[in-house]
Amino acid sequence: MNTEKQKYTFNLHGMHCHSCVILTEDAVKDIPGVTSAKSSLKHRTIELCGDFQNKSQENIIQSLNTELEKHGYKVSTEKAKHFVKWSEFKIAIPITIAFALLYVFLQKIGLVNLVNSSTVSYGTAFVIGIIASLSTCMAVVGGLVLSMSASFAKEGDKVRPQVMFHVGRLVSFFILGGVIGAIGSAFALGTIGTFTLGIIIGLVMLILGINLLDIFPWAKKLQPSLPKGLAKHAFNTSKLNHTLTPILVGIATFFLPCGFTQSMQVYTLSTGSFITGAMTMLSFALGTLPVLALLSFSSFGIQKSSKSGIFFKSAGLVVILFALFNIINSLVVIGAIPPVFNF
Repeated sequence: MNTEKQKYTFNLHGMHCHSCVILTEDAVKDIPGVTSAKSSLKHRTIELCGDFQNKSQENIIQSLNTELEKHGYKVSTEKAKHFVKWSEFKIAIPITIAFALLYVFLQKIGLVNLVNSSTVSYGTAFVIGIIASLSTCMAVVGGLVLSMSASFAKEGDKVRPQVMFHVGRLVSFFILGGVIGAIGSAFALGTIGTFTLGIIIGLVMLILGINLLDIFPWAKKLQPSLPKGLAKHAFNTSKLNHTLTPILVGIATFFLPCGFTQSMQVYTLSTGSFITGAMTMLSFALGTLPVLALLSFSSFGIQKSSKSGIFFKSAGLVVILFALFNIINSLVVIGAIPPVFNF
């Protein structure tokens, strides 16, 4: 029997962000023969090391795809080619315009508040949460939910862990958001500090929006990410069949590499208030709740839909609008430009 370690590098299709790196590595690590896996967002590849014995390259690819296709990825020996479906913008642009008009209307009647303000309202945070939950950026959270569900389903326990996960997630976002807000108060951010954070939030969201459009593959490398080790620990936690595991996994999602979550965390820091920070992050988490709940109890996933390209382009354009609003309002705060949005 050949026990010599072998190494293969395959092209990985379907990569979108840093979350995809973690998700693909976790998806293949339990395949027989695989001892280590390393995905690269930059090169769109996955490198495997292990004892594959006498398996052909085609058989290895088939085994990988059996696991990866569940999450919307695929490996092959051919380099991934990037195609832009420009026709999808014909539908995405009208949808974005309709959304913008609706948002201005809701702002006028006082339900949400984005324009004429340098702050992110709870309504805005909720809307961003909805977009985040449907984006590829939240794939790693979906992977955690499914992984945890599989662990408890073996014991016949399907509902309780899901409820504990979502409750733990909402409570942790409230508490940790409040902590970040309280920490912000210690820095006593002045006008320049608030302006700087506002610009950072705007730029992060601008990158997220551009990535959702899927026009410039190189832009995906610009998306910020928390240390990879945090997400790895979260995935390991989800495999434990312990009573408190769902709550711990819910808490862990606060630290996963989702740019939307991080942009809200940066804004929360600028509030300098425990209550405002807590309510902002809770509103964001509530926005993600419906889709994550559907994912918990079904195989729902926007990425699998034939209309996913239209949705992501629409969402990308909306996020870009949010980013531009935030950047412009930050410039208004320091007096660099006069108020632009006086509806």
